Amino acid sequence: MSKRALVGAIVAVAAALAAGCGSSDSSSGTTPTSEWADGLCSAITTWTSSLTAISATVKEGGLNKDTLSSAIDDAQTSTDTFTSSLKDLGTPDTDAGQQAKDSVDKLAADIDDDMQTIQDAVSNASGAAGLISAVSTISTTLKTAGHQVSSTIEGFKSLDTKGELESAFTAAPGCKGLTS
Repeated sequence: MSKRALVGAIVAVAAALAAGCGSSDSSSGTTPTSEWADGLCSAITTWTSSLTAISATVKEGGLNKDTLSSAIDDAQTSTDTFTSSLKDLGTPDTDAGQQAKDSVDKLAADIDDDMQTIQDAVSNASGAAGLISAVSTISTTLKTAGHQVSSTIEGFKSLDTKGELESAFTAAPGCKGLTS
């Protein structure tokens, strides 16, 4: 797997993350639940932007262990901020609020585990073959992370029997640019 594949994987994950949240319809009024949705979408947008920037850095810097390690360190910092933001969201004010919070908390834990897998792959990379193996692991793990985010957002539909979360995502300013 090449640097191009890694960059492609990061961009694909960024697109999948951005596609997972909200709709572009507008609605007036801000509620605590729309503020919760806004926090979630804003965290996803910030993390996605960070991963995209890191991807560009890897693309420009050439693929070697130092460049990859630096990029992964940056991704770890960004991911720590992302998962902390998710954990800080609290519980949305809906009938299924606790289930939504539990889903977001599980997502944060899963993303933290994914970053540990990536960190381990880079730390253990030795020589060209090890670097190629690390890039493969990174690519696969980033795709998994994208699916985890999308699945979490998609899972809200089954929790949201009254449409409260959907309305919140529609009303949240941070979700306006993210379409499903």
